[in-house]
Amino acid sequence: MALLPILHYPDPRLHTVAKPVQVFDAALKQLVADMAETMYDAPGIGLAATQVDKHIQLIVIDLSKEKNDLLVLINPKITAQAGEQDYEEGCLSVPGVYELVTRAEWITVEAQDVEGQPFKIQADGLLSVCIQHEMDHLRGKVFVEYLSPLKRNRIRTRMVKHAREIERNSY
Repeated sequence: MALLPILHYPDPRLHTVAKPVQVFDAALKQLVADMAETMYDAPGIGLAATQVDKHIQLIVIDLSKEKNDLLVLINPKITAQAGEQDYEEGCLSVPGVYELVTRAEWITVEAQDVEGQPFKIQADGLLSVCIQHEMDHLRGKVFVEYLSPLKRNRIRTRMVKHAREIERNSY
């Protein structure tokens, strides 16, 4: 397994729309393992392939405290949703930023596992938020795009400044 570099907002690659996974092979299983390791190390509770510059419809999520309940969603589609909830979200691609976002409270998702087998899950609460957040990444959308232009610009400025400081300190 290997840690993968996570793209940071406002990197334009985060706006790439992911393509459906067509081949379910050892390379896909390795990417899932690498993404899980990267997510746990970050630490985070969800990671979309887009965030590690792999533009396929693949998401890993683990809400457990023990980090032993990995959910893998390949080619996910929300087939039903209801209600509304506000949740303070953060993102591994926008470190240190937490903002309230309104999303569906309940969702039904159809997806495939690493073997290509279809399955369906129903989610509410944090799992619902996390799935919707990660699916946004697959559509090329970052959660800060739900915020006002003023807030979004402030975050962009802060992230660009932070990236410059990291770059300067790496010499």
